[in-house]
Amino acid sequence: MHPELIARVAVAGASYSSLDGQGVIVTGGGSGIGASLVEHFCAQGCRVGFLELSAEAAEATSERVLANTGNRPAFAAVDLRDIDAMRGAVAALADQTGPVRVLVNNAGNDDRMPLEEVTPEYWDDRLAVNLRHQFFAAQALVAPMTQAGAGSIINMGSISWMFGAPGLIFYTTAKAAIMGLTKSMARELGERNIRVNSIAPGWVLTERQVERAKRIYQDKFADYLTRQCLKEHLLPPDIARMALFLAADDSRLITGQTFIVDGGVV
Repeated sequence: MHPELIARVAVAGASYSSLDGQGVIVTGGGSGIGASLVEHFCAQGCRVGFLELSAEAAEATSERVLANTGNRPAFAAVDLRDIDAMRGAVAALADQTGPVRVLVNNAGNDDRMPLEEVTPEYWDDRLAVNLRHQFFAAQALVAPMTQAGAGSIINMGSISWMFGAPGLIFYTTAKAAIMGLTKSMARELGERNIRVNSIAPGWVLTERQVERAKRIYQDKFADYLTRQCLKEHLLPPDIARMALFLAADDSRLITGQTFIVDGGVV
C-alpha cells in the first residue's frame, strides 16, 4: 500500500459530537478493519472496548490506538465461538466503558476450502465464527441499550455472497444471512429506539488480505480495480467511517439497511 494512499484515509475526518463519551464495543478489534474501527471510535472520544481472539494482537492494538489518539481502548481476549465466554467479556467491557450505545459486530474469517472438503463439523465452526456470535453479542446488549434509551448495532457483512465468490461457500452463506439478521433485528428492536444496520465491504486491503494476495495471486491488485468504478483500493478507514456515521445521531432514522462500500464493483 502506498503511503500517500494511506495518508488520504487517515483517522482525521468528520467529527460526530453525539459520539463523544459514548460506550462502544467492537468484536474482532485486534487487526484489520476491526483495529481501524477501534481507532476511529477512540478518535471520536468514545469509551471503547473490543473483543479479540489473540491477547497479543489486542495489546498491540490498544497501545497503538493510545499513541495515535490519546484514548486507550479496553479489551478482552476471548473466542467468540464460546457464547458464555463472549457474554462475560461483553459484560466486563461494559463495566469499563459505561453504558454501551454502539455495538459493531465485526469479527469474521474468510478462510477458503474446496466444496468437496467441507465437513459438517467445519461448516458449523465457520458459521459460529462468521454469524452466530453477531446475534448473541447483540442479544447481550439489548437490555443495556434499552435502559440507556437508544442504541446502534452495526453488523459486518460482505459483498462476496452477492456475486457468489467461489471457495468459501460457508462464508458467503453466513454473510448473506447477516442481511436477514439485520432486517429482522431492526424490526424487533425499533420500538426500543435501537437501530440495526449492516455494512457490506468490497475487497479491503488489510495486511492479511495483502499478504494472501501476494502469495496466491500477484496480479489481483490491478485486476480487481478493473471491476471497480472508482480506481482506488479500499482500506480499513473507508469502512470505519461508514460505521461512525451509522453509530452517530446523524443517522438517527436509518435502520434495517445494508450499506455497500466497495468502490462500485460491477
